[in-house]
Amino acid sequence: VQLQASGGGLMQAGGSLRLSCAASGRTFSSYVMGWFRQAPGKEREFVAAITWSGTRTDYADSVKGRFTISRDNAKNTVYLQMNNLKSEDTAVYYCAANEVRFGRAVTLYDYWGQGTQVTVSS
Repeated sequence: VQLQASGGGLMQAGGSLRLSCAASGRTFSSYVMGWFRQAPGKEREFVAAITWSGTRTDYADSVKGRFTISRDNAKNTVYLQMNNLKSEDTAVYYCAANEVRFGRAVTLYDYWGQGTQVTVSS
């Protein structure tokens, strides 16, 4: 599967952005989808994940209550709605896919998009 993330940009603290990740290739509903982020000088970290059918989601504590992951299998797209953005949310955001397991580990995901930059100014 090929993944293409979009929707990043520059936003003031307290604002909102919605990231999208379009998938092509194999059947989109075959994949658990995740969002990760990587800030300069830091390791890539888990943000959110959603199961194949979208019935279950998981969030990092740092974004819980502010971010929402969703998917539209008819459109082969996963979204990350980010509200009440903070300066510490500044990072490159990546979408990722795996067929095997619903989880948080970076190493669990086999397919990665190219990343989209999110910058939050305080």
